[in-house]
Amino acid sequence: MWINLSSKNLVKAKEFFTKIGFEINTRHQAPHMVSMFVGKNKVVVNLFEEKLFQDFIGGQNISDTKQSNEILFSIGADSPNEVDAIAAKVEAAGGVLYGKPAYKDGWMYGFGFIDLDGHRWNILYMDMTKIPKT
Repeated sequence: MWINLSSKNLVKAKEFFTKIGFEINTRHQAPHMVSMFVGKNKVVVNLFEEKLFQDFIGGQNISDTKQSNEILFSIGADSPNEVDAIAAKVEAAGGVLYGKPAYKDGWMYGFGFIDLDGHRWNILYMDMTKIPKT
């Protein structure tokens, strides 16, 4: 499985994602796309020029990320410190935090950010030992 997204500017998007720790997938690179790995399982994220992406989705309109949200991508972290480190990298790379790092429900620690193309991402550490028993 891999995730395909549109991008308005592949050069800037590639720079942003490498600054926050995504690994470039050198096997799949072309002028019209950027391929990257994210996380320990090396999930593939491909960014495509908008016109090509629109062709892939049958000519439908690409979601306007300023008006709506098409999906929320969540990435696991190993600790609250890793969450904080990634948040700092996102801000330094020009991303926008829409939710600052914080605890939720006493067992989850994370934050949300918006990349340069308006896609929303969530970085989350879950302390499974503290999940409430029902």
